[in-house]
Amino acid sequence: MYIWVDADACPKIIKEILFRAANRTKINIILVANQSIFIPPSNYIKTVKVASGFDVADNYIVCHLNEGDLIVTADILLADAVIQKGCFALNPRGIFYSTNNIKQHLSTRNLNTELRNTGLITGGPATLNKKDIQLFANALDRFLANHK
Repeated sequence: MYIWVDADACPKIIKEILFRAANRTKINIILVANQSIFIPPSNYIKTVKVASGFDVADNYIVCHLNEGDLIVTADILLADAVIQKGCFALNPRGIFYSTNNIKQHLSTRNLNTELRNTGLITGGPATLNKKDIQLFANALDRFLANHK
C-alpha cells in the first residue's frame, strides 16, 4: 500500500503528520506536485515532480495508484476518481470520502462553484485549524491501524 499526496495544495502541517506516520509505520508516501517539494531524508518518502498544467498531478496519481492505496487530497474530483478505482481518499480536514458520501460532496462542490460564479459567495474554505489537524491525524492513524 502507498499513500499518495496531492501535494501542490496540501498544508505543511498535514505533510509533517504524513512524514512522521511514514517513518513510524514504514509505509511509503509519494508526494506529487508541479513544483519541488521539501521532504526530510527517509526511505519511505518520495516526491514526483510533474509538468505544470491543469490536473497534471491528479492524472499522474490516478494512472499510478493501485487498489487499496490511500490518497490525501482536498480535490473532490480527484477523490471521486480514486474511489472509483478501489482506493481510499482522505481530506486534510480528516474527512474520508467513500462510495457512500462522494456524490454528496460532489453536489456540494458543484453548488458552491455555481454560487461563487454568480458572486453570492466569495472565497474558499476556512483556514485549517487545530481541530481539523487533530481530526486528520486521528483519521490517518485509524486508517493505518486498520489497513496494515
